[in-house]
Amino acid sequence: MLGFLMGSSSPRCGPARLPPETGLIGGGKLCRPSPEHTDPTPPQKMGPRLEPIQDRNGRQMENGSNELKQRGVSMAAAQSTVALIEEEASEDPWDLPELKDSGTPWSGEQNTGGKVLRVLVSVGKLLLLLCFLYMFICSLDILSSAFQLVGGKAAGDIFQDNSVLANPLAGLVIGVLVTLLVQSSSTSSSIVVSMVSSGLLTVQLAVPIIMGTNIGTSVTNTLVAMTQAGDRSTFRRAFAGATVHDFFNWLSVLVLLPLEVATGYLYIITKLIIDSFNIQSGEAPALLNVITDPLTEAIIQLDQSVISGIATGDPEARNRSLIKTWCKTFTNTTLMNVTVPGPENCTSPSLCWEDGNLTYTLKNVSETYNIEKCKHLFVGVALSDLAVGLILLALSLLVLCSCLILIVKLLNSMLRGQVAMVIKKILNTDFPFPFGWVTGYIAILVGAGMTFIVQSSSVFTSAITPLVGIGVISIERAYPLSLGANIGTTTTAILAAMASPGETLGNALQIALVHFLFNISGIILWYPIPFTRIPIRLAKGLGNITASYRWFAGVYILACFFVLPLGIFALSMAGWEALVGVGVPLVVLLVVAAVINVLQRRRPGWLPALLRSWDFLPLWAHSLEPWDRVVTVLAAKCCCCCKCCQVAPDDPEELGDECCTEPEGKTQEAGTYDNPSMSEEEEEAERVRKMELKILNSSRL
Repeated sequence: MLGFLMGSSSPRCGPARLPPETGLIGGGKLCRPSPEHTDPTPPQKMGPRLEPIQDRNGRQMENGSNELKQRGVSMAAAQSTVALIEEEASEDPWDLPELKDSGTPWSGEQNTGGKVLRVLVSVGKLLLLLCFLYMFICSLDILSSAFQLVGGKAAGDIFQDNSVLANPLAGLVIGVLVTLLVQSSSTSSSIVVSMVSSGLLTVQLAVPIIMGTNIGTSVTNTLVAMTQAGDRSTFRRAFAGATVHDFFNWLSVLVLLPLEVATGYLYIITKLIIDSFNIQSGEAPALLNVITDPLTEAIIQLDQSVISGIATGDPEARNRSLIKTWCKTFTNTTLMNVTVPGPENCTSPSLCWEDGNLTYTLKNVSETYNIEKCKHLFVGVALSDLAVGLILLALSLLVLCSCLILIVKLLNSMLRGQVAMVIKKILNTDFPFPFGWVTGYIAILVGAGMTFIVQSSSVFTSAITPLVGIGVISIERAYPLSLGANIGTTTTAILAAMASPGETLGNALQIALVHFLFNISGIILWYPIPFTRIPIRLAKGLGNITASYRWFAGVYILACFFVLPLGIFALSMAGWEALVGVGVPLVVLLVVAAVINVLQRRRPGWLPALLRSWDFLPLWAHSLEPWDRVVTVLAAKCCCCCKCCQVAPDDPEELGDECCTEPEGKTQEAGTYDNPSMSEEEEEAERVRKMELKILNSSRL
């Protein structure tokens, strides 16, 4: 609440109606002493006086101006005598919005025909929603295939250097980058499994790579949240709902990777499980693929063995195309006499003989016969894998974004009134006391089950992101659903590993169990105790920033998924000395800055006067406002130049320099203007008032 505190008596507050020169921010309340406590001594003519300011707990502030600075509210010199009290936010930006019903109530329909038409429209919307959701899931599958065509062979090459993978940090980053390249944690995990099965990679070295795949798969729903940047409130919730998954994965790796390197507990536990149970190979269920495969396989089919072959060092795989040409083949294996360089190359001493200078042995020779060609769109096209991948990448992104926008619009039109209230109540209400703590764990199971059905954590988390944005699901409920998605995708990997042949079943299943136990360990760290649910607080903080500076969302994605992994990879390649010499000071600096930030908000008295705010640093070092001005100017110039390029006047002098320059008379700050009916003093007061309102609103957010 804004207002004056004049003395220690009980004040009477009313709407502030003071002239602009008093400096009172508009929208506040003016508090005067009650008549029975009024000082009979007439006040001296010396302007407003500053009285002691009290916070909500009743303690006096030594310096109101300093306290306001610590709370992020800056005051001009002219307003230094105004006492501002922090007001309870009238509206929490994280509260779920009320989805009002703009249609006619059911009882308000005039006749039976109107009610039938309303039912048909609702059924039609539901069918359209299912169709768009189906296309959305298929577009994600095609997007994954496109990324594999563009960067699949490069991903196989990355896995070939075993000396690099011996570094846990390098292995972690490779897992992140490969998953970003192929846009599928299942594909990158299958590459790791094939390398472990073939003996090119040990299970211990594969553990950090599996952790990296967990991080890389969370970029998809973060990109999906970018499509809701049109509305600030929606974008705030959607981006926070998406990045809560990112923060969980990064924080889990930050704690569990050093623990695994030091103790190897994931490897030891999974090895004990594999050795203790007689696990038989079986068939992995298809589930949702039964529905989506007819459409996706009619567009493109890939030969997954090519990427695995490159990773395992098969020289023939490098020259093969990822686009599958033959869908039905027959392999015939025959025991034949073959020539070998010498007796040491024979399959057995008893099956080896020499004839002059030639050495013969008996060996199984396999020949593959092509029977039936595939029937997808790109069979036999005279295009390279890269060209086909870029075409599919553009088309799949177009379909994905279009379906997502249409899904959001349909949900907004359907989830209104009583329907919205019922859905929000079911999704966001806790069980009654004393079983409220069970609700989150039920949400984890629901997330795991839904991900098991769709067989992709990216699909599930990308589907709930727009629901968080429009306010159907709260971020507190989206968090356990995302944790369940992490478990669900590992369950699918376990079933897929059980479909492996007997000789590779143990290693494949151990890697899948490592992924499963890693996510279980992360949940134990960051969910059971409410205080430890740090990803929610971090995601909300990032959501507030991106709502004010929407360009920062792109900076976050580039920094978190590209710049940071590549920087860590470069330092790890340079050696432990470079990694420790550069990484440790940066980590210490970030930890110290985080601790100081917490103390500035909660215990400012524990800090020296200099560190109670970041004002001693340049503005660009502790505020995004200067960067926002730079981005705004650059964006304005780019847009202006584009408009100039689109205009082609007959007379080139018609444009002159007005297209990309600020016209005269419009150089004032945003939010102010010349008003001939106002005096200079009134205009200045109006400008100050608007600036104060802007500062107050930003401090509340």
